[in-house]
Amino acid sequence: MAFLQGKLPCFCVLILCMAVLVSSHNRYYTSPSVPRLTDAFPRVPISNGFSKAFGGSNIQVINGSMATLALDKSSGSGLASVNKYHYGFFSAAIKLPAGLTSGVVVAFYLSNADVFPHNHDEIDIELLGHDKRNDWVIQTNVYANGSVNTGREEKFYLWFDPTQQQHQYSIIWNNHHIVFLVDNIPVREFQHSGSFFPSKPMSVYATIWDASQWATHGGKYPVNYKYAPFRVSFAEMEMSGCISNPTGTVTSCSKNTPSSLDPIEGPEFVKLSNQQISALGWARSKLMFYSYCKDTSRFKVMPPECK
Repeated sequence: MAFLQGKLPCFCVLILCMAVLVSSHNRYYTSPSVPRLTDAFPRVPISNGFSKAFGGSNIQVINGSMATLALDKSSGSGLASVNKYHYGFFSAAIKLPAGLTSGVVVAFYLSNADVFPHNHDEIDIELLGHDKRNDWVIQTNVYANGSVNTGREEKFYLWFDPTQQQHQYSIIWNNHHIVFLVDNIPVREFQHSGSFFPSKPMSVYATIWDASQWATHGGKYPVNYKYAPFRVSFAEMEMSGCISNPTGTVTSCSKNTPSSLDPIEGPEFVKLSNQQISALGWARSKLMFYSYCKDTSRFKVMPPECK
């Protein structure tokens, strides 16, 4: 410690600056106040509302209301909703795996690729693992009418450590817009303004899987199975909307919810409130670090909604 003699004040300042940088990098902000839409709808027991889609041995359902999904060398795992939905409000409380999770993707999304393999729709919340730190990334994406070659990704840092406890990740999907929310904070709104918009009934999925090819820094850091199994928990599942029958026609809509809110045409869902618009601006200014609408190297001609 002799080299520190006479230099302790400077050394302490350096440590303080490093701590500030780490805190800033982790972005542990206090989020704005917004309406708690997740309190408006009933929760669906996983044992009733979902079936095992793949990796059955890596899925554990606890008391019917919570599931842990695992990724190991043998397989990832996933759940699929029993019903298909045509618009609605969809939410899950998710606790992400801790530790080194490069290449790991946890997803909560809607898709109809099982029914329309060449012309499918998809609305994605994908949580991308990290290479060194606990700064998981949330990627949102929209596909419509089979346009899988043109993703519409936006990426955000989270403002909390998602491995410490469950946080709510939600999707509003109706004929007016798609809204992605984290802990009820809107982080992205995709408005229905043209032909590119998901329109066919979709299932709800909860999955964990190996995306080594692209998930962490473009595939630079693959999954390190030395740290496996990677376990994620899903709970507080909410799926309120129009349920479709096997022919694709709507059979019922959950408009008579306990709060009388309607995720299809209710005023709280077809348009963001001023409070939500302010929170959306906060999230996008502080946390968004990639938007396809600003990727001129990828798009020589921007998609029409970017204009």
